[in-house]
Amino acid sequence: MAPALFWTLLIIVALYAMVRGNGEQKLAATACVLAAILTVALVSPLSERYGRVEVGVALVDMALLAVFVGIALRSQRFWPLWIAGLHLTASLSHLMKASRLDLLPQAYAAAEKFWSYPILLIIAVAVWRFRKRIGESLESDLSTV
Repeated sequence: MAPALFWTLLIIVALYAMVRGNGEQKLAATACVLAAILTVALVSPLSERYGRVEVGVALVDMALLAVFVGIALRSQRFWPLWIAGLHLTASLSHLMKASRLDLLPQAYAAAEKFWSYPILLIIAVAVWRFRKRIGESLESDLSTV
């Protein structure tokens, strides 16, 4: 997908999480932003990109996976399990490339990038549901007064 679409979605979701989300959602969104910036900084030059294992990108992906798993282990909600699982799938693309060096760079890049879109959408839905949940509980508390 187009980089402009990804960055636009990332910025919108991150801002939404920062303004309206809880601590878990803010952490997940911040981690996504940092990972995206580090990925741009560490990815190979365009002429060599995804032709071999992207070690820097793989390290960023492992760190992001650790953050997502940490959130999932502490959370009472289900959405962190989804983002951790989806990012695990993306992270395994590096092992796929390492085991199959003849894998086309386009396939490697697509496998590595694809799940970032659903992850961002899940974070946005988690923020929306959080706002809805606390809004409803606040309304029910006020109605008993």
